[in-house]
Amino acid sequence: MGLSIRCSDGRVLGGELFAVPDGVERLGTVVIACATAVKASYYHRYAAFLAAHGFDAVTFDYRGIGASVGGSLRGQKVRWYEWGTLDIDAALTWALERSAGLPVHLVGHSFGGFGVGLAPHASQVQRILTVGAQHAYWRDLRFKDQVRHCAQAAVAVPLVGACGYFPAKRLGLMEDLPGGVAVDWARSRKDFTTATTGDQRAALLASLARVTAPILALASTDDSYATIAAIERAVAYTHNSAVRIIHLRPEQYGESSLGHFALFHSRFRRTFWEQTLRWLKAGDWPAA
Repeated sequence: MGLSIRCSDGRVLGGELFAVPDGVERLGTVVIACATAVKASYYHRYAAFLAAHGFDAVTFDYRGIGASVGGSLRGQKVRWYEWGTLDIDAALTWALERSAGLPVHLVGHSFGGFGVGLAPHASQVQRILTVGAQHAYWRDLRFKDQVRHCAQAAVAVPLVGACGYFPAKRLGLMEDLPGGVAVDWARSRKDFTTATTGDQRAALLASLARVTAPILALASTDDSYATIAAIERAVAYTHNSAVRIIHLRPEQYGESSLGHFALFHSRFRRTFWEQTLRWLKAGDWPAA
């Protein structure tokens, strides 16, 4: 079912609700927060899987992406900050208002797994599961990936200046990005919160401190962005949450590589997806 999710600043996001079918016990709601430059439709198969197993699943596109693109990207003043504090927060608010007393959980991929902490209503989430979550601070990467990241950043920043947005599709990459988001990715800081100042930073720190949901932070051992250092940096912001970090080996799933994106492919329905279901239902993850 198509959704229109209104943010606190009036911006409307496009989303989808995958409802639990008749005859299946409803266990709660899962909000799925996307990776940067990835449309919500990428997660629809996983959302349908969750619905079939008892969780209403909500997907949504961040402002400037997919169903929430909002017209021309040229000059749209959007940063990661808004994606977390406004967009993820709006999706959580929508889910919480309709939860009927059942728990609301979040599954976040890449920035989505980090950005949930920026959302004021994340304090009401019961469990958080993240996949490859980090904010792309370049020094957390392995050396070869530092070189690649810096080279891509060196292209992204001047293109944003010339075009008013990052034309990723023209370069054969993923979705076009608002300029501010692209620059945030290219020049991510050691301390993410220093990208804001004054009252805005104080509110951000307060939101992060209010998150108390247990966090299961997952990433594959060959994820070029979600190194141990990057994951540890990401979860340290939500210092009042109990955190468990698990690196997944490709051979556990009969694969030679998992990378940053593969785990949301439907071929992991009987393996990884089932494991996430176990966490969402009971807060448990099977031993390796």
